Amino acid sequence: MVAEFQPHEMLGALANHHVEFVVIGGYSANLHGSPLPTLDLDITPRRERDNLDHLSGALRELDAKVRAVELDEPLPFDHDADSLAAVEVWNLTTRYGDLDISFVPTGTRGYEDLRQDAVEVRLGGLRVLVASLADVIRSKEAAGRDKDRRALPVLREILARRLHEGPVSPPPRAG
Repeated sequence: MVAEFQPHEMLGALANHHVEFVVIGGYSANLHGSPLPTLDLDITPRRERDNLDHLSGALRELDAKVRAVELDEPLPFDHDADSLAAVEVWNLTTRYGDLDISFVPTGTRGYEDLRQDAVEVRLGGLRVLVASLADVIRSKEAAGRDKDRRALPVLREILARRLHEGPVSPPPRAG
């Protein structure tokens, strides 16, 4: 059974464990005003050991399991900082929906690169770093998947309007 997508709950667990990360992907695009639906939360965490220890704690709280399309059920997921660092991308499912972790998203150099232009967004009582819309576009262009190519015209239009009209505050709470 697939859990209902509750990104705010996942973000809350990450924040409670003091994980340093940047929200990327479709949810980041939503926070920038994209109307295109997304059913997972994508993040790029800081890769240092202490942060990966925090991330491991958050994943335990979220009851994270490994998600694979070819499997009927997700796999149990025993992890620590070392095992998390050993893989570039983790596709997980949690009690609050799907969570994808990418240490170096396509078209980027990872956390430090994305952190430079990230914007802080308040979601309820949470403060979350969200990849800039330009970085989301850059990553989706580099990935070149069909779903990314379909999203790019909308994202480019939002960015063009923002550049023309000035920044617009993101919604107060998403998810």
